[in-house]
Amino acid sequence: MSAEPVYEVGIVGCGVIGTRLAESFAAHERTNVWGACDLVESKVETFADEYDCASFTDHRALVESDAVDVVYVGVPPVNHLEITRSALEADTHVVCEKPIAENAAEGEKMVELATSTNRTTAINLPFRYTPGFVEMRERVQNGDIGTPKRISLDFRFPQWPREWQDVSWLESREQGGPLREVGTHFLFGVQEIFGSIDRLSADVTYTGPETYEDSIVGYFEADGVHGTLDLLCNHQQSEENSITVVGSESSLTLTEWYKLVENRGEPGDEDGTTLNEMREQTTLTLVDEFVTALDGGDGDLVSFEEAYRVQRAVDAVFASEGTMQDLSAE
Repeated sequence: MSAEPVYEVGIVGCGVIGTRLAESFAAHERTNVWGACDLVESKVETFADEYDCASFTDHRALVESDAVDVVYVGVPPVNHLEITRSALEADTHVVCEKPIAENAAEGEKMVELATSTNRTTAINLPFRYTPGFVEMRERVQNGDIGTPKRISLDFRFPQWPREWQDVSWLESREQGGPLREVGTHFLFGVQEIFGSIDRLSADVTYTGPETYEDSIVGYFEADGVHGTLDLLCNHQQSEENSITVVGSESSLTLTEWYKLVENRGEPGDEDGTTLNEMREQTTLTLVDEFVTALDGGDGDLVSFEEAYRVQRAVDAVFASEGTMQDLSAE
């Protein structure tokens, strides 16, 4: 009996998230970090030393190597389409970081590329594998909170980019900002529970002519349920990222990215009851599901199409200027 294959991975982008994915590819018994690429030579050399892998400063040289089976695209969104196209044309499989692209038009091209190939593709949107969020989705869909009546997405960023995010592109209006970087996860969460967002309107103010959003106040509908989006930057509150679904019998809130709390409005229980605070290395789960798909199995992966639908909602927020955007028609 032949041994199961080990899939060789090329990491494009050696930043914080690229390192996180590399750790998971290195930890999985069926994948190996074969090579890495970054425009900053010193960064990729340090990365290559850590993982004992080949180093490149041109992604085309990496993806065209016959040794590479899988390419992880962990660069700024404006480069996702170019690198994904190069990788698929080189007949490699692709895991791409969220958001799918800097805008939905580029994301649609990536969907077309994925549709035209027999290669396995996926987007890294970890709520698909986060235990607290998965329980939230199942409880809402099973009717445990009664009839869903409201969705709330709330974001507070005392500083943007956050202290640990030392990359200038996150400040740009073109491809950065907290809605793309963080809000994408939570809009995906809405989509996971209720399906695609049907209608949306928002008022957005910016920190400068070419820089990220300072404030967003928005309204949306998904499967007949009304929702609100409230985002604020550069203030003295603590950071907050949360999604709440209020039902006729109770509400559920996912906060701190993993902690699920239920509130039934009972006296003395104003803070609610914690239902799930399990932390998991979701990137390792992603790698495991991707390997399942590579082996011909039914891997639970976030498709380019799903990520594209989320990007349409992100684009609609910025395009709205207070007017309702209809997203129900493709």
